[in-house]
This record gives sequence, structure tokens and C-alpha cells, in this order.
Amino acid sequence: MFSKSKINEPGPKQGGEAVSPSSESSMNAPKTNPSTSPKAKPPASILSADLTVKGNLKTTGDIQIEGNIEGDIRAHLLTVGEGAVVKGEVMADDVVVNGRVVGRVRGLKVRLTSTARVEGDIIHKTIAIESGAHFEGSVARRDDPLNNNSGGQQPRPSGTPSTPSGSTPSSSSSSASSTSGSTSES
Repeated sequence: MFSKSKINEPGPKQGGEAVSPSSESSMNAPKTNPSTSPKAKPPASILSADLTVKGNLKTTGDIQIEGNIEGDIRAHLLTVGEGAVVKGEVMADDVVVNGRVVGRVRGLKVRLTSTARVEGDIIHKTIAIESGAHFEGSVARRDDPLNNNSGGQQPRPSGTPSTPSGSTPSSSSSSASSTSGSTSES
């Protein structure tokens, strides 16, 4: 009864009717494949446990870290494995931390699992911290945490509202040391 079942059935090729539906389906197949290919998401790049990278990583795709990274990471989806260590800023649409991150974490969705250890500030739109996760730093919610590179320092200086000038942090290291206890990275 259904036209779909007639096309999929291996019918006799004696009649002209059976040949034309197969030619139609072969014409439809190439049209389907190109539209499926761009939508198909490539698998995540996996950096294995025996790999150490010193430098920045940037991709529009997904990364799964199992080794050690010393540098900044930018990705669409970033998963830090349970035995992984990342020392640097992490920025992704979705961040899942199972291992250790020493540095700032920026993401639309940030998730710290029960095995996570984060030492640094987290700037997020939504966050989930599981019971057992270790976190040392500040948490700030932003509507667009990925585009506020200089805005990451804004949640801390709530006590000093009149110091937006660029010369204050670079010229006075003694006053920066009084605030660096709250913003310093170990």
C-alpha cells in the first residue's frame, strides 16, 4: 500500500514500472547524501593521556582532552577527561570538566562533574556543579561569556567601581597585589 515499501522491495525488473522507481530513488540518493554530509558532525578530536601539548588549541569542533595541556583552548564542546590537566584559559560553548583545570573557564554551559578540580574563575551562562567537585575561584554569570574577554575581571572589582582606566592595573603593582589575592592564578 505504501509507496516507500514498493521502492524498497526488490521487485522484478521485467516491467518498466520497476525500473523507473529505482531510477528515481537513485536520483534522490545523491541529493540526500550532500545534504546529510554538511549536517553530519565530525567526531571529537581526542588528545590521549600520553600526550603533552604546550601551546594554544583552537577549533570550531569538539575536543576531548585526556593528556596535559599548557595553553589556552577554544572549542565548540570541550571535555576534560578524568586524568587530564589543563593549565590555561578554557573557552567553549559547552565545557565538561572531569579532570583538573588551572585557569579561567568560560562557557555558555559549564559542567563540573564529581571528579573535577578547578582552580580559577568560571564565567558562564549556565553552570552545574556535581557533589564532590573541587572548585576554588569565583563564579560569574554572563549572558554572553564568550565575547567578554576583558569583562572577566569585572565581577571581582565590586569594591572599586571607579577604576576602569587601563593605566591602573599596569602602573600600580602594589594596589594590584591587594586585589590579586582574589584574582591571582596559582
